[in-house]
Amino acid sequence: MDRMRIGFLHPGAMGVSLAATAARGGHEVLWASAERSAATRARAGEHGLADVGTLGELCARANVVVSICPPHAAEDVAAAVADAGFRGTFVDANAIAPARMKRIAADLTARGIGVVDGGVIGGPAWTPGTCLHLSGARAAEVAGLFDAGPLATNVVGPDVGTASGLKMVYAARTKGTTALLVAVLGAAERLGVRGALEAQWEADAAGTAAEAHDRARRVTRKAWRFAGEMDEIAATFAAAGMPSGFHEAAGDVYRALTGLKDAEPLPELDDVLAALVIPGDDRRR
Repeated sequence: MDRMRIGFLHPGAMGVSLAATAARGGHEVLWASAERSAATRARAGEHGLADVGTLGELCARANVVVSICPPHAAEDVAAAVADAGFRGTFVDANAIAPARMKRIAADLTARGIGVVDGGVIGGPAWTPGTCLHLSGARAAEVAGLFDAGPLATNVVGPDVGTASGLKMVYAARTKGTTALLVAVLGAAERLGVRGALEAQWEADAAGTAAEAHDRARRVTRKAWRFAGEMDEIAATFAAAGMPSGFHEAAGDVYRALTGLKDAEPLPELDDVLAALVIPGDDRRR
C-alpha cells in the first residue's frame, strides 16, 4: 500500500498503540496537540507521532483520520473534523451504539467524507491479541493500513454499524460482568456476608476470591470511560429488542467508581466498595 498520512484523535493508551502499528507499516502518523494534556503530549512524543498543532492542520494534511475518544464525545469529534474541511476517510473506532455510528456516518457522508466503522477488542496493541474490527465500503483499505502488526484487523461486513454492533455485544459480557461482580461484592458487604461468600467461592474454585478482588480494584482505572460504554450498550440492546436495564445499572456502578480513577496505588477493595453509592441510594455505611 502507498504511504499514507494518518491523523489520530486523540492518542490515549489505545490510540497511540494503533498509531505505532501504522507507523511500523511505513505510514506517517500525525496528531494535533492543541488543548491536549501534558500526559498526552508526552505519550505522543514517546511513540513518534508528528505534531501538526491544530485539528485544522491535521485535517488538511491527513488522508485518513482515526477517532478514538470517550463514547460521549464521538459525535462532537466527528463534527469538528468535518467542520475543519476534512474530505478523506474517517475511521470511527469508538465504543458506540450502531445507531450513533450510523448517525455519524450519515452526517459525514453528506459532507463528502468516506466513513469506516471500527471497534477495538482487546487492550493497547503492543502485543498480539488485540483486533480492530472494521465495516463499511472502505473497510478493507483501512485494514491494510495496520497490516504490519501486532494489531490484527478483521473486516466484518460492508455496512456501517456492523463493527460497532460486534464491539457492543462483546463488551456487554466482558465489562458488563465486571460491573456485576463489583455490585455483588458491594451487596455482600452491606449484608455482612462477604466473608462467607468468598469462602464459598474458594470452595468452588481456589483463587476465585482473589481474582474478584483484583478485577474490582483494577477496573477503577477505566470506570470513567466504561460508564459511557455501558450507556451505549444499553441503547444497543434496546434497539435490538433486548432488555437494557442491566447495562444501565452497570453504567451506574462505573460512574460511582470514577472518583478512584487516579488513585495511586490501586485502591483497596474496601475503598472500592465504599465508593458504591448509586443514584437513589442515600444510605451511608
